[in-house]
Amino acid sequence: MYRVWNFLTNYSLLLIIGAIIALIWANTNPSSYHHFVEFVIWDHAPIGHYHDGHRTLTLHYLVNDLLMAFFFAIAAKEVWEAVILKNGSLRGKKAATPLFATAGGMFGPIAVYLGLAAMLGSDTYSAVANGWAIPTATDIAFSYLIGRLVFGAGHPAVRFLLLLAIADDAVGLIILAVFYPSGELAPEWLLVSLAAAIAVYVLFNWLPRRLDRGKEARPNSTWVRNKLSFLPYLLAGCVSWYGFMRSGIHPALGLLFIVPTIPHADRAFGIFSEAEQYLTDLLNTIEHWLKHPVEIVLFLFGLLNAGVEFSSIGDATWLVLAGLLIGKPVGILLFGWVAARPLGLGLPQGMRIIDLVVIGFVAAIGFTVSLFVASVAFDAGPVQDAAKMGALFSFAAALVAIIAGKITRVQKQDI
Repeated sequence: MYRVWNFLTNYSLLLIIGAIIALIWANTNPSSYHHFVEFVIWDHAPIGHYHDGHRTLTLHYLVNDLLMAFFFAIAAKEVWEAVILKNGSLRGKKAATPLFATAGGMFGPIAVYLGLAAMLGSDTYSAVANGWAIPTATDIAFSYLIGRLVFGAGHPAVRFLLLLAIADDAVGLIILAVFYPSGELAPEWLLVSLAAAIAVYVLFNWLPRRLDRGKEARPNSTWVRNKLSFLPYLLAGCVSWYGFMRSGIHPALGLLFIVPTIPHADRAFGIFSEAEQYLTDLLNTIEHWLKHPVEIVLFLFGLLNAGVEFSSIGDATWLVLAGLLIGKPVGILLFGWVAARPLGLGLPQGMRIIDLVVIGFVAAIGFTVSLFVASVAFDAGPVQDAAKMGALFSFAAALVAIIAGKITRVQKQDI
């Protein structure tokens, strides 16, 4: 499992370090921390937050809106391969029950979050309602790690969890795009992004292959790969990102149109599969090139977003935690049972219905995406800080999952 350990120790470990530094800094010298977060790089810039008739590029905008686009591009790459390629993990009947469970892992947290918010009164509900998507997230790397610890690497529940997490990422990208615009919507600008994607695909992917038909040496495709490499896709990505920014859709999703245009392998080996390290198609090569830059981006993301004062704990904190720790396992159990039993789709051999509860607790580790959604769901202030604290506290789900595994007598399968 080379890729999961590589991903966790490099990407997620740096993210945690950044988050810890932010928490210490914000609780010891909050004024200097917030001054650092909102540091102005370029006033009256062509990109950045729009206010008073001009744009301002701050450090926070640079990381959250521009550089995080590379992180979401990697997530989109895994989702794309799982859906479109031969042997993709989200294709066919094998993915049916995990997809149903994913729906439960979305609707359950939303119902708990909004239901409890309504019980707290109309004022509280109005203040926190826009954060309904925060507890729907699943941090794929950390959840996979805890899943391995609870079930063992060879247990079918681990693969089930992985399918659920990939599908969760896919739905999460859609939620971000549809429900959390970054400004006033101008959807006509998406045509710019779409045009960039079509142009780069036709000129640098489809046309060279078309010209190479019947030529074993593939001279045109080889020339494009060797001489131009990723540059056409980088330029198209810049245009696409700008189109997303001007459209009002969160620009961190600005590379989503470009990912499917890049030449890719003809089959998927599965996320975290060891075989992935040997693939030399351009899409996987670009992912490998992005490894170190994204490590730094995630460190900066944790540093710039996790700095909340412990005094900020409030209603949104407990609502996010309740959505994750109650809504996730209940939703996954209910929808997973319906798919497996009444609908007859079944579970993987060696997996029990009760294992869905444990999977639900493992999937309740929201962290990265929950933190990101909290930063876009609310304006900077006490409600946003309280919601972020709930995302950070979601690590408690790891301990709950381990205890649930013991109570339900999970039989670990290490091979």
